[in-house]
Amino acid sequence: MEYKQTKKFPDDFFWGGSTSAYQVEGAYAEDGKGLSVQDTKKVTDSTTDFKVASDHYHHYKEDIALFAEMGFKAYRFSIAWTRIIPDGDGEVNPKGIEFYQKLIDECRANQIEPIVTMFHFDLPDALQKKGGWSNKEVANAFVRYAEVLFTSFGDQVNYWLTINEQNMMILHGAAIGTTNSKATNVKKDLYQQNHYMLVAQAKVMKLCHEMCPNAKIGPAPNISEVYPATADPKDFIAAQNLNAIRNWLYLDIAVYGRYNPIAWSYLEDRDLLPEIEEGDMEILKEAKPDFIAFNYYNTSTAAYSSLDDQVVGPTDGDQQIELGEKGVYKAVYNPYLKRTNFNWEIDPVGFRATLRSVYERYALPIIITEDGLGEFDQLEADGTVNDHYRIDYLRDEIREMKHAIADGVKVFGFCPWSAIDLVSTHSGVKKRYGFVYVDRDEFDLKELKRIRKNSFFWYQQVINSNGENL
Repeated sequence: MEYKQTKKFPDDFFWGGSTSAYQVEGAYAEDGKGLSVQDTKKVTDSTTDFKVASDHYHHYKEDIALFAEMGFKAYRFSIAWTRIIPDGDGEVNPKGIEFYQKLIDECRANQIEPIVTMFHFDLPDALQKKGGWSNKEVANAFVRYAEVLFTSFGDQVNYWLTINEQNMMILHGAAIGTTNSKATNVKKDLYQQNHYMLVAQAKVMKLCHEMCPNAKIGPAPNISEVYPATADPKDFIAAQNLNAIRNWLYLDIAVYGRYNPIAWSYLEDRDLLPEIEEGDMEILKEAKPDFIAFNYYNTSTAAYSSLDDQVVGPTDGDQQIELGEKGVYKAVYNPYLKRTNFNWEIDPVGFRATLRSVYERYALPIIITEDGLGEFDQLEADGTVNDHYRIDYLRDEIREMKHAIADGVKVFGFCPWSAIDLVSTHSGVKKRYGFVYVDRDEFDLKELKRIRKNSFFWYQQVINSNGENL
């Protein structure tokens, strides 16, 4: 729909940026921090680990000052569970509390709203050795960890995100590094993990409302609208299948406290149903999120697949490249879309479509907690980084988000990935997303100097004009 008159972004819109603890902080074993699965997992020989990352732990004041210079109204970051409770379920580490208190204070001193993710892929390794999320006691430990966070920071943090991209941990556990390798049926085990996480999330949402009555809390999945490959009705059914399994399964439970019927039928037919204990469904209904946060990078396209199909999609995709499944859907590339150098499709109009679908379905305010372009940024001899491609990408995304607001979608914030360069989960340092360049290579830390990219100055103007000057 094209409008004769456009609407503006709300005056109190949260322009900001995002990071995660294990990808940006470094200091992986300092000040009492325990090891997470991201610290202990094996990375490829050509890719750095997360031990130093961007060293945000020691540079947080400098980094927050840069965010303030850009004009950030909000900063979405995650808290490392292992900094707060080193083994995941034992003694609280006061040094961990102290660090995040200083980080929150620094945000507040610069008029930046802290938006806190409680869990972002970095399960304590001690809990992984006990079975990880496959063990219900780990889910209970997450609730206890949340209680520590609410006690420590509940009067200072107004916006909480529960679990980052839970759907990606289930659908692409091997790529993210969260699969339980000891499980006899890995896929069934993942959906059991999913159920435990969903119940824990519901308990945490209820706990937040009880302990922090002035705060708001919501889930943070990765959502991508799914297109049918053609107008063939069978392709449309395939798209509905993928939408249900990839997107609505997670949000239907978070918002309505029930399993999506199409996803449930799929789990039942494939013998993937989780064990559901007495009282679980009642707990799920008590969650009552205040908003939906979601990460968006692209859309997906699905075609009909029979049980006899041999090839249903790529075999080596990460969490943004669909793999397909026999009898459910075939993953295909969209011929109308360009792709990045990392093979992710670019679809700003699909961003608008995804916002529409989420708001129509759930009628809750939305904040975008990731959206960005990973590329091979080049530091020039004169000290500049001309990332015009990132500016073009984000300009188109913001323009379509503005159209979604004109469509009636209630969007209250945009925190693209990432505020500053960090270590990509799959591609190391070479895949850069930030507005700020961190001068290091995969294995040469150099001086970790912070350098403003061209996109830094562009985003500064966007924020200063409240999205009018693109």
